[in-house]
Amino acid sequence: MNSNKQKVALITGGVKRIGAAIARQLHQHNIKLALQYRHSSDEAYALQTELNNQSPKSVLLLPADLNNVSKLTDLVDETTAHYGRLDILINNAAGFYPLPLGQVTEKQWDALFEINLKIPFFLSQAAVPYLEKTQGCIINLVDIHAKRPLKNHIVYNTTKAGLVMLTKSLAQELGEKGIRVNAVAPGAILWADNNADDKEYIITAIALKRRGEPQDIAKTVYFLINDANYITGQVIAVDGGRTLNQ
Repeated sequence: MNSNKQKVALITGGVKRIGAAIARQLHQHNIKLALQYRHSSDEAYALQTELNNQSPKSVLLLPADLNNVSKLTDLVDETTAHYGRLDILINNAAGFYPLPLGQVTEKQWDALFEINLKIPFFLSQAAVPYLEKTQGCIINLVDIHAKRPLKNHIVYNTTKAGLVMLTKSLAQELGEKGIRVNAVAPGAILWADNNADDKEYIITAIALKRRGEPQDIAKTVYFLINDANYITGQVIAVDGGRTLNQ
């Protein structure tokens, strides 16, 4: 754990749900945090207080609208100005909602591609000079539906498939700089607005016959940071074996 004392992670969407679980997991291992959020100020300040009580001045909050791509460099600059370095970028923020074929507007298409694919690319690009100095890593949160499409989510599926290819392409481009790039693909971790029948169907399709927890994702992210020095360009599915059932 001592080797992590100087490490710094920037996490988008880092104050709620899976993002908060990742933040707590990394903080538990002495990694300092810069947490981006947009509207969730109450959750952000509560999480900062919780973690700073454990380790003072270890959490920086970055309120920002990621849709302003020109400001993405500011997130990296604020993080490095505050801590003096950047070791880990976690592209966690995402949009997820159904868009049935035949009803998709250009605005909806652009919105999902921006948050799920465009922003991870430009934020990664901005982080590269700092990650090269620390031989750091990038971790993207993708989805098992990048490989197995989810009905009525054609645009979402496509953006996450694009993020998988971005992960592999960045890994290829950045390997010579010593930067590792990997992805984690969650399965059924947090329920959306599924009804009871949908939930039962999903559970029956999972080999382990149970839903996962945000901590399962967080632990996998930490593995890729701390114990995977010779792994890059890979996608780890954390889905309880759901993708085994075609």
